[in-house]
Amino acid sequence: MSGSDSGSRSTSGARTALLLAHGAGGSVAANYGPVMEELTARYTVIGADYPGAGTAPRSTRPLELDELADRLVAAADAQGIERFAVSGFSLGGPVAIRLATRHPERVTALVLTAPFARADAALRLTAQVWRALVEAGDPDTLGRFLLARALSPAALEALGRQGVEAAVKEAGATAPEGTPEHVELVERLDVTADLGRITAPTLVVSPADDALVPPRLHRAVAAGIPGARLVEIPGGHLPFAEQPQRWATLLSGAAE
Repeated sequence: MSGSDSGSRSTSGARTALLLAHGAGGSVAANYGPVMEELTARYTVIGADYPGAGTAPRSTRPLELDELADRLVAAADAQGIERFAVSGFSLGGPVAIRLATRHPERVTALVLTAPFARADAALRLTAQVWRALVEAGDPDTLGRFLLARALSPAALEALGRQGVEAAVKEAGATAPEGTPEHVELVERLDVTADLGRITAPTLVVSPADDALVPPRLHRAVAAGIPGARLVEIPGGHLPFAEQPQRWATLLSGAAE
């Protein structure tokens, strides 16, 4: 896996190209790292970190969905890739949806994991608290907040008390500097009108115990996209942490 100051990521694989759109407060490496080996064995994998994630410089202004979508397309262009499947995780879901409506002739398939078309009142409140904790510089409380919403109850119990405390410290300390801009975009984006315009075969992967982006929002995305399939998997918001093998299999199968 290689990168540049622009935050682009590319790994040579085989056959189909697969673009990766990561989540808010994440990066290509953080969200797809656990499944990257399987993906690169089958695909040419291309990603682009959002501003303020990975090595990409932080934005000095609010982020726009169109710009994030075109950032991914530019990464494909830089590799000479004309057509590709797109995987969008969490915030990457609406990024992938917008990409598919801006460049329909280039998208061969969509795989949307824990996506949302717009934040409802509950998700907006969650995003506002998330952003406030990052901006307050309180990594311990941030870590506890994120862990309680990102992992399923079963996964948290399995960690044990010491494991939870270690995970809290890691989650609070590793938030990318651009997280406030990522989360602010979550609060205001709306791709509801884009859903009916998608023509690419689409799979929506819905983690059943997702407390961050609840399954009702995943289902709404699937219902709005013509012919979309919905697959429910166990676990919380982070399938790469709780269900990496299952998630990798779904990503690989749907991107063919």
